[in-house]
Amino acid sequence: MAYYLSKTIGSGFDEVVSKVKQALKGEGFGVLTEIDVKETLKQKLDVNFNKYLILGACNPPFAFKALQAEDKIGTMLPCNVIVQEIDDGKIEVAAIDPIASMQAIKNPDLYDIADQVQKKLKKVIDSL
Repeated sequence: MAYYLSKTIGSGFDEVVSKVKQALKGEGFGVLTEIDVKETLKQKLDVNFNKYLILGACNPPFAFKALQAEDKIGTMLPCNVIVQEIDDGKIEVAAIDPIASMQAIKNPDLYDIADQVQKKLKKVIDSL
């Protein structure tokens, strides 16, 4: 089973980032964190890397339900979504598959939550 959902788009990096944020918002997610991997690797290691942004997306109602069901679930939150420039000038967007990640936790109360979040993240990816 794949641990992520993804789609490759032929568009500009900044345009795709904007579309992803709007699509996440449309499904009830807010972006809590943004990590510019390219910039971080340049500053910390002085290496060149492709454009790669990690968005920490959170849907508060589902996060709250998950935290009520499993108090250590915060170790797996927020839902990470990446936007990366790949070799041929295309942009890939990928999001964690919450069903795959929740399989590591033996708590049936999380399965329905993970299913609902997966459907929302799939809508985000499919809408791009």
